[in-house]
Amino acid sequence: MPPEAGLAGQAAHFRALEGLYAAAPINRFFESTLTIVAEGVARIGFTLDERHFHAAGAAHGTSYFKMLDDAAFYACNSLVSDRFLLTTAFNLLLTKPLGPGPVVAEGRWISGRRRVFVGEARLIDAEGEEVARGTGTFMRSRIALAGLPGYAAG
Repeated sequence: MPPEAGLAGQAAHFRALEGLYAAAPINRFFESTLTIVAEGVARIGFTLDERHFHAAGAAHGTSYFKMLDDAAFYACNSLVSDRFLLTTAFNLLLTKPLGPGPVVAEGRWISGRRRVFVGEARLIDAEGEEVARGTGTFMRSRIALAGLPGYAAG
């Protein structure tokens, strides 16, 4: 296969992962867009509002987890074109409360290419400040990507 065919296949996989993300029912609760920047690198733009807040008026920890897990997960799954990965563990460090507005989750693959992958992510607020960080492990599942709604690599 010529090298450009591999790159075209990789780009198709990235766009298909973006479609998979957009089709996930959970994302009806989060205004967000995934971009696979390169192999092992994902960025997700989120917009938070009061629906995501705890009683004291800032983003609930579940929102932090969702954003960090998704970014690290998709960074890792960008390296796997046949199977869906599953989160097996995730550690969070929350350093600043988030209010309403835009947030970017930046994820990157750290290690692993066979069965278990390690990825990390960080959240950047509208002022460009890091407000949280997370590290996760992700394992290959038996779930074929091609059979999932929204994934249409072509």
